[in-house]
Formats: sequence, C-alpha cells, structure tokens
Amino acid sequence: MKRPEESVLIRPIITEKSNRLMEDHKKYTFEVAMDATKHEIKHAVEKLFGVKVLKVNTMIVKPKKKRVFGKFRRYGYTRAYKKAIVTIDPSQEIDLSSVR
Repeated sequence: MKRPEESVLIRPIITEKSNRLMEDHKKYTFEVAMDATKHEIKHAVEKLFGVKVLKVNTMIVKPKKKRVFGKFRRYGYTRAYKKAIVTIDPSQEIDLSSVR
C-alpha cells in the first residue's frame, strides 16, 4: 500500500548549516518518518514541491543525553529522528516559507 506524501515529510530542518547547503549546493534538509525509504522521500518531494530530485541521503539522528533540573536532578534524552538531505536540480528552487 502506498503512503500519502504528506506523512513522509514531517518538517523542514532550518539551521545555519542547512541554509548554507541550500544556497551553495541546492540541498534541502527534512525530518522524515522513521520508516520512510529513499524512494518514498524522493517521490514525496517531487510531488509536493514540483522539483526534480537528483539524490537523497538519509541518516538517523541518535538521542543525546541532557540534564533536567527540578526538585531532583535527573537525566533525560532528546528524541531520535530520521533526517533526509535532498539534492535537487540546480535550476530549481523550493520555497520553504510556505511549508507548515
């Protein structure tokens, strides 16, 4: 069964490094569903944004240990998520200001 494109891409990741990748190399970074494949990510980006995807790289960002203060000092963890870096055709562009 085919998954809807809206459930594959969760949100764009906008950081200093991702902005540099966007401007210099036409690479866009998205948080995606943990079980999404590269083919699903490619088809979702092509359908939702109307661009030609050249390459998809994925990675799972592991949780990091953080200190949580309060009445008792405890340790907690950030959540794990899957990140996709999508390279598009250099002549095209994605407007991320209109995304969620």
